[in-house]
Formats: sequence, structure tokens, C-alpha cells
Amino acid sequence: MPRTLVIDTATAACSVALLDDGRVHAAIHNVVGRGHAERLVPMIADLPGGGRADEIMVDVGPGSFTGIRVGIAAARGLGLGWNVPVRGYSSLSLIAAAAFADGGNAPLAVVLEGGHGEVFMQGFTASPLVPTEALASLRPDAALAALGGRLAVGNGVRWLTQLDPTLAAREALPDASKAHLLPVDLANLPPRPLYGRAPDAKLPS
Repeated sequence: MPRTLVIDTATAACSVALLDDGRVHAAIHNVVGRGHAERLVPMIADLPGGGRADEIMVDVGPGSFTGIRVGIAAARGLGLGWNVPVRGYSSLSLIAAAAFADGGNAPLAVVLEGGHGEVFMQGFTASPLVPTEALASLRPDAALAALGGRLAVGNGVRWLTQLDPTLAAREALPDASKAHLLPVDLANLPPRPLYGRAPDAKLPS
């Protein structure tokens, strides 16, 4: 299998990893909140061989509009410079894959910060890892109703636990070093943004 550089800047985490034959060769994961653009390239440079790889995987979202664009721009730029392919994956599927790897096969829902008081939400099952519903941007009360008793995982769960403190929930952010857990069909998205909702600004009609 080829050496893969994984870039993940779609959320508050700035995360990079080198995978060799499906195993983690090196990884750096920092929760930065903002400032991905300034941190990402030095983090890649700190990987063995300056992060040079045979292919690149990048988190295409949903998450932070700015973070998504930073990661995809870096992946495309390196892909062009190194003449290697670039493919994408969803932040939601990566968090789900990592959660299932931590134990348990019960269906869960990934809940991420969505902005404007909403959360991004999508359900998944394990073995194989597949989404059970379409990605949605929901108000917390609607997300809680749609959860249906499933475990909620992600950095948006605080919005749900404010409504129901007894909710089974786990804070989590995407981690590039977990990308090897993704099945092939969830790791071959086009390297373009998956924002999860329409942009705030609209072009004039």
C-alpha cells in the first residue's frame, strides 16, 4: 500500500499523520481552535520526510468553513507539487470510525458544532461502517429528538447535554491518525468542501 499523508483541519483540531501500509507511521494532533493556516504547513514539515507521500487524504467537512478550506487548499497544493492523487473523507465518518474502534457496535450519531446555534448530525452503524441517514444541520432540540437514544459523539454534544444531562454522549474531534479505520468507500470523496449547510453569504440574484 502507498504512503499516505492525512490532513485534518475541519474542526478545532489541527491534525496530520503519515500512514504506511495502513499503519500509523507518525502523527501530530493539536487542538488549536483557530490559526490552522499558520500551523498546518510546519506540522506537515515536522513529519518524517517532510510529510512526503504517495497520496493525500483530507477532511472535507463538515466543520469550520475556514478550516475546511485551509486543509483542502494545502492538500491540493501538495498533491500538485508532488504529482500525487488527493482524496477526501468526512469528519463525521472519521469520528464514527474512531468511536467504534474504541469498543461497541451499537448504532451512534456524530454531532458536530455547526454554527448559528445548530449542529451537524449523522448516524452510523459498525461492521461495516456505513451512514444510516443523510447529513443534516439541525437545531439542538431537533437533533436530540432525532437521536432516538443512540450514543452521541463529537464536539457538538454539549448542545444536546444542556437539554438532557442524562444523555449518553462523548466529546470527540477528528484525528488524522485514525484515517486508516475508514473503509474504502468512505475515504474516496472528491477533495472539495462538504459544508453541511448553505453559505451565510449569498450571491446577488
